[in-house]
Amino acid sequence: MKQTRSKNSGGTSTPMMKQYLAIKGEHPDAILFFRMGDFYEMFLDDAVVAAQVLKIALTTRDKGKDNAVPMCGIPYHAAQGYLTKLVQAGHKVAICEQVEDPALAKGLVRREVTRIVTPGTVVEETLLDADSPSYLAAVNPVSGGYGLALVEASTGEFMVTGFEGDGAASRLATTLAQYEPREVLMPEGAGGPDALLHAAGHLTAIEKYRFNQDAARETLKRSFGVGTLSGFGTHLTGPALGAAGAALWYLGEVHGEPPGHLKPPRTIQDDEILVLDPNTLGNLEILRSATDGRREGSLLAVMDMTVTHQGSRLLREMLIRPLLQVGQIDERLDLVEELVGEVILRGRIRKKLRQVSDIERIVARFASGTAGPRDAVSLAQSLEELPRVKGLLADLDSDLGEQVCRMIHPLDELSAYLENALVSSPPATLREGGVFREGHNVELDELRSLTTDGRKFLSDMEAREKEATRIPSLKIGFNRVFGYYLEVTNAHKEMVPEAWIRKQTLVSAERYITEELKGLEEKILSAQERMVALERELFEDLRREIGRSTGPLQVSARGLAMADVFTSLAELAHCSSYARPTFLEDDPEGRISITQGRHPVLEKGGVSGTFVPNDLYIDSGLNRMMIITGPNMAGKSTFMRQVALIAIMAQAGSFVPAREVLISPVDRVFTRVGASDQLARGLSTFMVEMVETAEILNNATGRSLVILDEIGRGTSTFDGISIAWAVAEELLEGSPRGCRTLFATHYHELTELALTREGVKNYNVSIREWGEKLVFLHRVQEGASDKSYGISVGKLAGLPGTVVTRAREILGNLESHALDREGMPVLVSGEEGVYGEGASESQMGLFNDGTRNILDMLGDADIDALSPLEALNLLARMKKYKILETDD
Repeated sequence: MKQTRSKNSGGTSTPMMKQYLAIKGEHPDAILFFRMGDFYEMFLDDAVVAAQVLKIALTTRDKGKDNAVPMCGIPYHAAQGYLTKLVQAGHKVAICEQVEDPALAKGLVRREVTRIVTPGTVVEETLLDADSPSYLAAVNPVSGGYGLALVEASTGEFMVTGFEGDGAASRLATTLAQYEPREVLMPEGAGGPDALLHAAGHLTAIEKYRFNQDAARETLKRSFGVGTLSGFGTHLTGPALGAAGAALWYLGEVHGEPPGHLKPPRTIQDDEILVLDPNTLGNLEILRSATDGRREGSLLAVMDMTVTHQGSRLLREMLIRPLLQVGQIDERLDLVEELVGEVILRGRIRKKLRQVSDIERIVARFASGTAGPRDAVSLAQSLEELPRVKGLLADLDSDLGEQVCRMIHPLDELSAYLENALVSSPPATLREGGVFREGHNVELDELRSLTTDGRKFLSDMEAREKEATRIPSLKIGFNRVFGYYLEVTNAHKEMVPEAWIRKQTLVSAERYITEELKGLEEKILSAQERMVALERELFEDLRREIGRSTGPLQVSARGLAMADVFTSLAELAHCSSYARPTFLEDDPEGRISITQGRHPVLEKGGVSGTFVPNDLYIDSGLNRMMIITGPNMAGKSTFMRQVALIAIMAQAGSFVPAREVLISPVDRVFTRVGASDQLARGLSTFMVEMVETAEILNNATGRSLVILDEIGRGTSTFDGISIAWAVAEELLEGSPRGCRTLFATHYHELTELALTREGVKNYNVSIREWGEKLVFLHRVQEGASDKSYGISVGKLAGLPGTVVTRAREILGNLESHALDREGMPVLVSGEEGVYGEGASESQMGLFNDGTRNILDMLGDADIDALSPLEALNLLARMKKYKILETDD
């Protein structure tokens, strides 16, 4: 949890600083925006932190003195932009306003915190990413497990679940990685699992008793107006119940009370989805590019052709939690297929959806009291489109299409109310007035008439006084301090009537008031003040009217989001030549068959003209492991990733980049890809690799899909080969059997697995050699690669010629077991090898009599005690001796 407690107590003895410190003491974990005139000021540690994040000047109060206080400030009118930066950086902000008029205050102006903004509870449009959710998580660690609650304050989503047993911490981290909460509540003093601390967002510690289950039960029953929680699912008990109560309490603290738009909590069902852990989400670049962490370059970015923000967020949800049940998947695919064929209807639906605003978040802003006049107009305009969208969706025949159509409620009465109440182009805030139409409220119309007439009275009075006094420079003005006044330049002040009362002297003019002007001022100002106050009252009535329709509005918003997502997926399939995948339910063979599959991201990244499609067949039986060899840059990683992405897309309900796909559903996709360290956690590159591999071996099932892009490369060659071999055997023969695995490796020794283990097939990525040049064909074909091409790839990458030449010399020495006079490999000295003049005679005899040595090795070997790996190594050594003998 980020703390901003003030350590510097110097220069804090003034009344204003005492007031600041008292208010700061009530919000020690927040940066305090302290209103002083037209600025928000920050002091002490808050100023140091804020200045660094906001890139503004850090100065001091009482500069030059020993007790100088660090301070910085931002303009009041520009606060929103600075607030956004602080919240996005993970800071909590308390906004302290002047709650009385400085002109009327006796002594120090009274100030109070009127608003608290935290990363996980914001609902304001300017503080949110429109296309991404903004979850608040509450984690309740207990003996043997965790309770979890997730609340999306900007949409009203509320979810709970619990994790128990040995894999509880891992499953918690996976769920947090999927939903990416911006803020995580934890009990004070409670330690979290290492994976949680690195998967979660901003951590906020709250009192442990906030997770009390009895208090939580009463809070939830009161919030949702129910007598029992049994209808909310079996997971809303125990630690999950405590987490839900803590989340509701925190929202109430921030917003004054738990927002009324929260939906009843639903249970997160991980047994009904394809589970994607944090490694898989990152390695496959599902949500963001691994290069720069941005959305561009991710699978989501390529697939997102939605036209509404609520649709974009729903598509993200579908991608991180693909379905597992074939019936549910086919429902989605039926609707996509229907929309692919209905080109004109699809276009009309998308055109109407473009006119719809983000209803989910507008409803949330009204519920939390932060909505403005323009939110109301946006909602009104969106409601006008609902009947039209519903009418178009009524033409769909698929079951899911009919369900989406039923979800949309036109809400004609609310639509008519908003249309009749609001002007079409209102101001941004209520303080300016002018929000409601003429005729909406009789009293408001009368007050407007009075202010309009008052302006006319002022204009008439100015003209009359000019004529009466013959002062050509006379004009009537207004300021907040003196109110209305008559202003006369110094050149004509001798012409001012004696009855006028001097109010203010300027450099070039004098200002006066009269009894008539004072009376007119009182009438006009009271009308303006009452008009603004009345508009606030009317807007509050409007907010309550919208609140009565919160449920139907949220359901309609979900229906619109679904309509957007499925028309988007149909548009994607049509524009990208995607095919509908065919799912094999209860397939005992666990088959995945892909014909001419393509990588969805790479083919959109400018390589579509050269992208080579590839086929794949894998199952849970005789084809359950593909050992893939070939040089770097040939396309091994691309091929494996595209297989995983096609499976994920298909189970999310999308058409896929292939000519044909048959697939038995996958329950989990695991990936072990690349080399990276996690030094902050004390993990080296190799340790990270082993931790990720262990996660796969301990959690993969017979229905899982495993992608291994190199195992054992972070240690010595012999250790690496041994680990890779053992991992492959475990995936082949461990419990349960049948895990489908794509294993890319540079250890050619692993291709021997196909000779000794059932279920292994060797594949390679084809290349062609032209002299010393390599041509990558990017075609995956059956059979093991005949050799490694690492040095050739290094040459392509720009290694100096001397390095390439020397590398080939060393490789030749290694492959021929070249030895020096001392019997050591010639890798450094540059001496000639065993066939040179300086070779050791004893070693020459060893290699020249290869047959004798082979016989000696056979005689020494205990055939009955040899393991398969030892036997293969023995065979390889004998083969090398035979080759040397023949060459010699």
